[in-house]
Amino acid sequence: EATDARIAAWDIDVRPDGRGLPAGSGSVAQGREVFMIHCVACHGPTGTEGPNDRLVNTEQWDSNPTGRAVGNYWPHATTLYDYIRKAMPQATPGILTDDQNYAVIAYILNLNGILADDAVMNAESLAAVEMPARDRFVVDDRVGGAEIR
Repeated sequence: EATDARIAAWDIDVRPDGRGLPAGSGSVAQGREVFMIHCVACHGPTGTEGPNDRLVNTEQWDSNPTGRAVGNYWPHATTLYDYIRKAMPQATPGILTDDQNYAVIAYILNLNGILADDAVMNAESLAAVEMPARDRFVVDDRVGGAEIR
């Protein structure tokens, strides 16, 4: 039965403005530890190698970047939380705690040159991050269904 409690347990979407982010926090240093345990096999120790998607690319759009990664393509930092919580680590998605998610996001943003080495990430600071590619996307704010699309 779809009780209110069951629906709430599955309602874990995070919006670009940060709505839906849980309590918790994590530092860049803690994120490095999480990354080296749970992420390194697929993304390499610097987020630029490995068999899966590249996480780090600091080439800016005006210089015509050769690859899309967190640092030069994602428009909202909050998307990292939403995606990592639901889909990472690939073999065991959902095993990271809220604090570990914040920490690994802090580390990934640090690798991309977006956060300082001593940064601490939480719901407020994550929603405040201004991604380098934020102005490269057009928000689809149309209302209605297929008849307008």
